[in-house]
Amino acid sequence: MVEAEPSSAADVQDTASFMQGVKDCIPTLLGYLSIGFAAGVIEMTAGLSLAETALLSLILYAGSAQFIAAGMLASNGSATAIIFTIFFVNLRHLLLSAAVSPYFRHLTPLKNMWIGSLLTDESFGVAMTRAIGRERLSERWMHGLNITAYLNWFAANMAGAYFGRWITNPERLGLDFALPAMFIGLIVLQLVQRKNKKLHINVAIIAVVCVIIASMASLGSMSIIVAAVIAATMGVVMERWK
Repeated sequence: MVEAEPSSAADVQDTASFMQGVKDCIPTLLGYLSIGFAAGVIEMTAGLSLAETALLSLILYAGSAQFIAAGMLASNGSATAIIFTIFFVNLRHLLLSAAVSPYFRHLTPLKNMWIGSLLTDESFGVAMTRAIGRERLSERWMHGLNITAYLNWFAANMAGAYFGRWITNPERLGLDFALPAMFIGLIVLQLVQRKNKKLHINVAIIAVVCVIIASMASLGSMSIIVAAVIAATMGVVMERWK
């Protein structure tokens, strides 16, 4: 008896294993190691102990937020100022979670919260590449991706905090370029697998222009959110009008 084929590519389900998620996380590990190491160095120079760096890495788990927290702690910033600054800087995670959530509708709210709590920019990029042509993503695969990234980030932070005493200028080693390079790679992978490449390239250009304009308007960290909303909206409009 021949099985019926899915009615469309979107009906394809993801049944990948936990280990496959671990493997798919490997291309992002270099970025995590370099930026995590640099974050550990900054946290150490800000006067945090190894234990405090470990807690910051495990609980906050956000590169940009950890850099900000370390800088504000070093300048004797108030707890209230640090909390509100980190909150606004990381508002983009609302957009990331909203984009990923449709692929996990089959899970309970508690399981979705567990996945969302470990979602990062990098794991989001890998997940969106994986989601092409699928209606659902594997829970086990996502846990493999998220947990691998989480443990790698923690290890990189600890290494930076421990060995950072001998590194006074991380930028000289090119550590600050590793993260942008990793994102460029993720974007290229997504574009290669998309059918309408012209549309997605146009959306990317719109996003870049919006970020530049928003930055010139002194919107700060809100520039990313504004650019993402405008570019996504324009993408939907262009796709429906084509």
